[in-house]
Amino acid sequence: MPVIKAIQAREILDCRGVPTIEANLWLDNGISVTTAVPTSIYTGKHEAMELRDGDPLRYAGLGVIKAVNLINTTIAQHLIGRDPSQQGDIDRLLIQLDGTPDKHQFGANTMLAVSQAVCKAGAAMYHLPVYAYLAHKYRLVYGALTIPTPAFNVINGGKHGAGNLDFQEFLLVPSSRFRFDQGLQIGVEIFYELERQLINKNAIHSVGVEGGFAPNLFTNLDALEIIIQTIQNTNHQYGHDVFLGLDVAASTFQKGSKYAIKDRSQPFSGKEFVSYYQDLNDDYHIFSLEDPFGDDDWRSWIDLTMEMGQKVLIIGDDLITSNKERLIKAIRDKACTAVLVKPNQIGTITESVEVVKIAKDAHFTVMASCRSGETTDTFIADFAVGVGAEYAKFGAPSRGERIIKYNRLLRIEAELNPQTQGA
Repeated sequence: MPVIKAIQAREILDCRGVPTIEANLWLDNGISVTTAVPTSIYTGKHEAMELRDGDPLRYAGLGVIKAVNLINTTIAQHLIGRDPSQQGDIDRLLIQLDGTPDKHQFGANTMLAVSQAVCKAGAAMYHLPVYAYLAHKYRLVYGALTIPTPAFNVINGGKHGAGNLDFQEFLLVPSSRFRFDQGLQIGVEIFYELERQLINKNAIHSVGVEGGFAPNLFTNLDALEIIIQTIQNTNHQYGHDVFLGLDVAASTFQKGSKYAIKDRSQPFSGKEFVSYYQDLNDDYHIFSLEDPFGDDDWRSWIDLTMEMGQKVLIIGDDLITSNKERLIKAIRDKACTAVLVKPNQIGTITESVEVVKIAKDAHFTVMASCRSGETTDTFIADFAVGVGAEYAKFGAPSRGERIIKYNRLLRIEAELNPQTQGA
């Protein structure tokens, strides 16, 4: 059985020019793999911590040389000679070596670079694509593998935009009745038309950090209206072929127990914000609401799920941060109906898979997601397929670090269903 011969990490840049980690891992039979981990502009306060150098004279303190050195010395010593297919044992070793609840000793970025490289090496050892390896290893998919439905972030607001829109992401979600390649086509065609609409209105049509447009609109409702108008100008029917989702990222505009957005002069209480979402759904038939409240405002989450959870997907991201303990609480309290899974929020593949399993056992919907600071690594696309995520949120159909992940899903679809190509 092949074993790990060496691992070598280095500092690279993500799509925003922020340092992150790339790692090469070699097995003693000559197999080698390369992987890179993403970063984020905004991290939930319950996420595992990244390890940064903190040197203000280098990359404004954001360098990752400490993390790279940890991998190349301390962690490498513990990896050499280990079987890469023993993912759980290796990940538990990393957690034990770090020894902190929030992983601040090693950093989630450090640990994920190693964990992800080990996962890729295990797949390569068995001559399997990563998605097939994950599916076979963890058996979270019953029946044939499928490609998750894409959720395209076509207008970037909040921390991802120009600062004029409160809500962070305005999403197009094609109907799940379409094959992935058809859903991708729908998203791209509407994205083309959205650019034309913005140009016609003399609005800014440059793109934000996740590839969606960052227009100079005045309110969140303005963004919703222009998306609906855009869809009406295409051959696709809103509410039938394509739906609208929101990543509100409410923690970013929460002030104490209130929520202040530009659409109203006075801030909302939690109960008032629940009513606002109900009105929003009456007017726009929202498919999904992600992070509609602050990440510790459990009462408002529970109230919203009670009122709207049967007709709108209520997604926990900052609420849960891919943390199984917080997911278990959300399930027990009926605080949401879906979970966003981002491996770099928690630090290892084993823990990410465990979150997916807990969610599936509770009949929660799973959405796999990339981060704002992405690389051209496509691991998250294979992960989404291999664990059976129903949805995948990789940004807009724009910018290379986004497109490469959607293209990876196209390739996987062709491998799983070759007869669909050209159909």
